[in-house]
This record gives sequence, structure tokens and C-alpha cells, in this order.
Amino acid sequence: MQHSRPHPIDEVPPLGMLFTFGLQHALVMYSGTVAVPLILASTLGLDMGQTITLINSGLMTAGIATIIQAVGIGKIGSRLPIVQGASFVTLAPMVMIGKMYGNSAIFGAIIGAGGCTLVLAPALGRLMRFIPPVATGCLLTVIGLTLIPVAGVWLGGGTPSDAAFGTSPNLVLGGVTMAVTLAVYAAGSGFISNISVLLGLIIGSIIALACGMGHFQAVHDAPWFALSMPMAFGVPTFHVVPVLIMTLTMLVILAETTGNCIAVGRITERPMDEETLIAAFRADGLSTMLGGLFNSFPYNAFTQNTGLIAMTNIRSRFVVAAAGGVLIVLGLFPKLGAVIAAMPAPVLGGCALVMFGMTAVGGIRELLHVRFEGTRNGMIAAVSMGLGMLPMSCPILLAHVSGMARLFLGNGVFLCVCSAVVLNLLIGEKIPTLEEELHPDTARQVP
Repeated sequence: MQHSRPHPIDEVPPLGMLFTFGLQHALVMYSGTVAVPLILASTLGLDMGQTITLINSGLMTAGIATIIQAVGIGKIGSRLPIVQGASFVTLAPMVMIGKMYGNSAIFGAIIGAGGCTLVLAPALGRLMRFIPPVATGCLLTVIGLTLIPVAGVWLGGGTPSDAAFGTSPNLVLGGVTMAVTLAVYAAGSGFISNISVLLGLIIGSIIALACGMGHFQAVHDAPWFALSMPMAFGVPTFHVVPVLIMTLTMLVILAETTGNCIAVGRITERPMDEETLIAAFRADGLSTMLGGLFNSFPYNAFTQNTGLIAMTNIRSRFVVAAAGGVLIVLGLFPKLGAVIAAMPAPVLGGCALVMFGMTAVGGIRELLHVRFEGTRNGMIAAVSMGLGMLPMSCPILLAHVSGMARLFLGNGVFLCVCSAVVLNLLIGEKIPTLEEELHPDTARQVP
């Protein structure tokens, strides 16, 4: 009796191919994953040991999150080849929560938001249609532009109060690192081009070491192997407003997950349905809860890995699960986290400028798919991005605002997405149903 061949998503390649292709996925998303803990640690003034903990915890939980999404547990997980990584979207609210409530409140807010997402996944699946492409495009653009000052601080040397900040050696090192990253991206192709940021970090650090600008003593002091322990920053504390802010931020992550699920479904020829989307949301919620427990972050699908699937045509979800295993193993070696944490700030700045700029470009690309002619989308985008940029471009505007109001009004990401959603409801076009979002080709076209 002849057995039918499984769908390419469910095929399990030989062990060697499984590891090789899984490693490729892990490397493609590596630099984006370690950037989030680096930015958070730098902004909150964490010490080297705490930074290493954030990096290793982030890698380990990203691996667990990827396995949950790709392999699935009951009704949790899309069972699609989707790689999960720490989301840039949550950086601004995490920094603000940390400064106002303390570091333990960051992880409490993450756990609370993850729990809300897990429980409310069916309802949230129906709410996603209220976050239109114009909102997503504005949001990604604002996130990228808001992060640019962080790259500038790193380019100058990392500490604006330092006498050496902004001196020629720092600026030249950052510029050379950015040039190397761009050269690798332009000259390379496929896989090499996709890891240009990672190679830029490595080559930039080698140049810094050769010029006597590297300080890697922490690498020597860090142990070779250690298991990331939960609640390393203390018992998480829960406050209503931070949990609410983080839960609202999760809506943006779920919008990104929706887009990636639809894209991966098309690439792999496994059409999306509402049940799969809700299962993906549940995975985001569970992974985010684990992230908060293990000193890490909310997770979303990484778009660059979706592109890698399209490029290589390797559609097996077990390859992605193998990438999750690689990330878990990487998270068990503190020396690796110490290498990342010890990279000179100008090297990080040179690569970060590219990454954050690409985040903004991602938003612009999303906006290119938005119809502006004959609609009010232009006004929605103008107001939303203007409000989103205010807290960063003119922080003195909120000098007399404090407490709960400052947590909301000082969060450009929150202002941007709320403005876009509300304005779209008030003056936007007809909101499509979930069926129209998932199957635009077969849905009834409304003029």
C-alpha cells in the first residue's frame, strides 16, 4: 500500500539538513534578537552581568517560543514554519515602565500581557481587522525613527557624559563598521547578505580590538555554561497601568503575527484559517509569559525568516524547530552573551543605524500598499506619525505631565497605534472582515 507524501510543512529532513537549515534560520535572526536586550540594558543603565543575563535569557526563550509556534502544544501554536524573536515594538514601553516602576515591573507587565493574550486569543483574533495596514505602516516607521537616537548614542561611545563621547576614534569605528555591513550586504547574496549585520558586528569588533578599543575582560570572567534562571531581576511586580500598556502593545505584535502567518501560509501553500491564527496568538501569549518569567521579552514572528523561507523554498516547520533548538543551546553559554555585551558601543551603533533604518523602511514599504488616492489614509498617517514622534522629538513638551498620564502620553508607539486605529474607525474606509483579510482573492470586492 502506497503512503501519501506529507505536506512539505510536515516533512522531517535528514538530521544533517535539519541542523544546517536550522542554523541558517538562527543566524539570520540572531542580530535582531540580541539587539533588544542590548538596547534595553543600555537605556536602563544595567551592568555587564545583567546585560549578559538578558542576552542569554532572550536567546533561550526565543528558542522555546519558536518551538512552541512551529511544533505546537494542543491548541497552542500555528504549526507553521515561523521563527519567534524579541519584538522592537515593546522597547519604548519597557523602558518607560522600568524608569517609572522599576525593572521588576517590566517583567510583571510582560507576564500579565502574555496571560491576557493567551486567554483572550479568540477575541483578539477578531479584533485584528481594526488595525489596518496604514496603522502598521505608521507604527513600524515611528519605531525605526524613534530608535535612531539610541544608535547615535552608541556611535558616540555609549555615554554622552564621557569626555571621549563623539570623538573621532568612536565615529570612525562606527562608520567603518557600517561600511563593512553595507559592503557585505551589497557584495554577498542569499544567506551571506542576510547575516550582514552579524558579520559587521564581528568584523567591527576585531578592528576595535586591533586598535586597542575593545574591552573583553568580561568574556574571560563569564562561565562557559550556565542555565538561565527565572526571576533573576527579582520577583515580578504587577501594576495595572504597565500591564495595560503592554497588553495594548501586544495588539501590535499580533498584527505582525497575522501578516506573517498569512505570508507563510501563501509561501508554503497551506492556506490560513481563523483557527490557525488564534493558535498562533495563543503561542505568542504563552511565549510572552515565559519571557517575563525568564527575564526576557514579548515575542513575535520575524519577517526576515519568512523571506528566507521564500528564498530557499525549505518549508518544513521542523527545520524552524531545529532553529529553536540552536537558539536554546546558544542561550546556555554566558561567554557568548558576554562577547555581545562587551562589543564596543560604536560598533553596535554602526550596525544599529542600519537595523533601525531598515525597521523604518519596513514601515514605508507597508505604507506603499496603502491606497492614499481618494481616501483619508494620508491624513490618518500624518496625524498618527506626528503624534508618535512627539515624545522623542520634543520630550520637554511633557515636562509637566507625570504619573499614569506620562506613561501613556510619553509612549510614541502607543500614541501612534491608538491614533491610527481611532482615526481609521472615525474617518477611514470600510473595515474588512477576518475572512476578507485571510482570503482577499476570494472575498467580495467592495468599491
